[in-house]
Amino acid sequence: MLRIAEHFHDSDLGRQRRGNEDSFYVRAPLFVVADGMGGAQAGEVASAIAVQQFEGGLPDGDDPGAALAALIQAANLRIFEQARSESEHAGMGTTTTAAYLAGDAVVIAHVGDSRCYLLRDDDLLRLTRDHSLVGELVARGKLTEEQAESHPQRSVITRALGAYPDVEVDVEAFPVRSGDLFLLCSDGLTSMVHEPQLKLLLADRERSLERIGRDLIAAANDAGGRDNITVILFRIEAVDDRRAVAAKADDSAQTAEYDTFAGEAAEPRQGVSKPSATGAAVADPEARRHGTVALQALDPDDGRAAPGGTGDSPPPRRTAPLPAGREREPPRVKRRSRLRSGGALLLFLAVLLPLVIGAWLATRAVYFIGTDPADGRTVTIFRGLPYEL
Repeated sequence: MLRIAEHFHDSDLGRQRRGNEDSFYVRAPLFVVADGMGGAQAGEVASAIAVQQFEGGLPDGDDPGAALAALIQAANLRIFEQARSESEHAGMGTTTTAAYLAGDAVVIAHVGDSRCYLLRDDDLLRLTRDHSLVGELVARGKLTEEQAESHPQRSVITRALGAYPDVEVDVEAFPVRSGDLFLLCSDGLTSMVHEPQLKLLLADRERSLERIGRDLIAAANDAGGRDNITVILFRIEAVDDRRAVAAKADDSAQTAEYDTFAGEAAEPRQGVSKPSATGAAVADPEARRHGTVALQALDPDDGRAAPGGTGDSPPPRRTAPLPAGREREPPRVKRRSRLRSGGALLLFLAVLLPLVIGAWLATRAVYFIGTDPADGRTVTIFRGLPYEL
């Protein structure tokens, strides 16, 4: 039986963007990456909607491919309707690429130009086809892969979530075996790091999965980092049936292999996780450096850290025992006489004073006719009221 041996995920702002419009979802055996577009933070909204659609997992059924496609289509409709109803989000959209380990196959569902790769032995295979202008030209034989990499319209995509109420989803299942390494990524990686270099970085078996992931992002930034860079890596391993059943039962009760991040790239989001002997996710300590977010170690004696936490919470505060025969007294209520006096003054200033001032001002706009009090005979026009307030 096959399972996810370990996985790594990270999203980086890049060198030339002010915000991160990439989002991703990680909960083995399900992995999703989405690359939003639309500007003015609309891309962040679109990609977040896409990955949120997967938070409940796959619905029950025998066809994971159909389930993945249904989730993507539901996300597409949500994005389309929100873009129509909210002017600030008009025109927003996102790519979505999802991978799910189902038995002895990985099922890929895909829309847009984010990609999924498989490294098997020393061969790098691209499992998705770009839904982009240059991708279509390559498929028709009008461009070579090398020409597409430098084409001025290489960023124009022909299919994305949010453009129409319905979207066509490419779905395909790929048989897998132990040792297979999968890469899901946004085009912020592949537009900067071409496939020969990707292969060299992925095929280095001397490095950890985390080191490979970080080197991929560093290579994209070194090449210019024109876009946000999101990388998800996961490796397949074979386990005997009894161990796999125990691991699956334990994983169903854990939440540490769960991460959803949308957009926020003030800090890179990253983590690496491996199943332990009981199937629980154990974080690599290196993933917690530089203030980044990582999956937390699970230790039955230490308790469980929440996903995205630091894992460095202080121990519970202990309360000294009370002397025998003495009950703990409730906290005393402080006297509030001064506070009440101040409150009364504030009430007068806030309510009564404006009324007095208003009445006085009203009298300044009223006139009446009377006799001059000096001689009692001269008719005079006075401002105010014929009596005192």
